Amino acid sequence: MSKSWNDPSYVRAQYATETGLEARRAAYTNAVGPDARDVAVAAVAEVTPRLVLEVGPGPGELSERLSNELGVTVVAVDSSERMVELARSRGVDARLGDVQSLDLPAESFDCAVAAWMLYHVADLDRGLAEIARVLRPGGRLVAVTNAVDHLLEVWQLVGADPLPLPFGAENGEEALRRHFARVERRDVEGTTTFPHASAVRAYLGSFERGVPLARSVPAVVPPLVARRRVAVFIADKP
Repeated sequence: MSKSWNDPSYVRAQYATETGLEARRAAYTNAVGPDARDVAVAAVAEVTPRLVLEVGPGPGELSERLSNELGVTVVAVDSSERMVELARSRGVDARLGDVQSLDLPAESFDCAVAAWMLYHVADLDRGLAEIARVLRPGGRLVAVTNAVDHLLEVWQLVGADPLPLPFGAENGEEALRRHFARVERRDVEGTTTFPHASAVRAYLGSFERGVPLARSVPAVVPPLVARRRVAVFIADKP
């Protein structure tokens, strides 16, 4: 039985190496339309921060971009030793830690970023409370996540329904409002094309649940255009 998005053992296995993450990222090689990362960077820039926290930075591309483009100091915290190692190789101040118990002073950051990671947090309210704790008054959280029908056409191809996310476009605002005074959602939509069957198999095979489904992908698949549906939440602390 496949584990849930926020099962700690699943998260550990998924990010022990970069293999699965890179397979998922490859699905967006042929993306068309706005990039949610651009929207997130713009949302961070709106508050002209000096010190930014990124939780769950993965290999650190976004942290590196924030530092280079906005001239901010970034501290990144990830629970995966491998992701910390990769982020550090980019010059990021990356530290091993858990968003549910941040070893950081209260009210020390101007802005926090959580990109495609809050659905992996076992105790979401505890994690959000910790982010709010380390933000200064007037600080901002920028959180990026997918909608439940993101890349729906891929799952339909194999006769499966996508799993709801513990923190997704549909339920993220409700969770954030328990910890932040003002919450705004900015939707980002576009498409990406899977050029052949092996691209679809590689994407599905990057998920534990998708491994058996990948075997049911037809031998020949014409280019498959799938919709991208992403939400960028902006949550401001009073």
